[in-house]
Amino acid sequence: MPFTTKISSLYTDGACSGNPGPGGWGVVVYFSDGSVVEIGDRADETTNNRMEMTAAISALKIFAAAEQTEPVALYTDSEYVKKGITQWIRNWKNKGWKTSQGKAVLNQDLWQILDRLNSNLIQWKYVRGHSGDKGNDRCDEIARSFARGLLPNLKQDSSSLSSENISQINSIAVAELSNLSTNTVIINKETQSNTINSNKTMIESSPNTVEEVQLPREVRVTQLKNLIDTLRIADEIASKGYLISSSELADLMDINASAVTSRGDHWSWRNWVVSRVRREGNQILWQLERVD
Repeated sequence: MPFTTKISSLYTDGACSGNPGPGGWGVVVYFSDGSVVEIGDRADETTNNRMEMTAAISALKIFAAAEQTEPVALYTDSEYVKKGITQWIRNWKNKGWKTSQGKAVLNQDLWQILDRLNSNLIQWKYVRGHSGDKGNDRCDEIARSFARGLLPNLKQDSSSLSSENISQINSIAVAELSNLSTNTVIINKETQSNTINSNKTMIESSPNTVEEVQLPREVRVTQLKNLIDTLRIADEIASKGYLISSSELADLMDINASAVTSRGDHWSWRNWVVSRVRREGNQILWQLERVD
């Protein structure tokens, strides 16, 4: 049944620990009357891009359930999703779901679902991750929590939505979880191995790593810029002598926090030696020292 209030914007995000590895996704729905509804879930073995796409698919399903005739902005911090659905997909379809190099398009199953759900009422918007955007930051928190095996407290501020509407929205999360259980690991193992090896450095550093090696130059340049931003942050932390917690270090490296503590008290990462300094409460504090 149609929603009793209009959707004003949709925010989506995905996260993955390991790429491939445990993943999570989140959607935040903002309504015109100020109501907010959040959904999300996790997958045991997936990739960052599949989680980004799953979040976008869930958002589009919510919009379809609303039966809304007014346009809505859908925000994603994944250039892979944004450019894929607005630019690249036309050529992929024209070439029989092949890339310009004649290779099978990765994540074709999810691209086909996105293509089917997309419409001219969806205004795809790119928002840079970790830039202080409230909706994006909340989606990121939801997705990362699920990826780490945690259960975030999802908002269901539904004062103007009917119970049937809330049930519709929540059932979408359940349906997506069911789909992920059978569709998540549709990854060509040889392609996956080659991609991970050739992009190992980027996977360790960038939360929005793009799996396709034939991405346009401008996207690859953007990835490099994001990597440089990460390295500059690490350099400033080292030069200023700042101490950072395990969770903060994990966010910087884009890995699971347990992967930080499991490495021991003294180890190397890129241009820095990472050393355990002390424990404060339930957090371990680390120091970065630049080594050229």
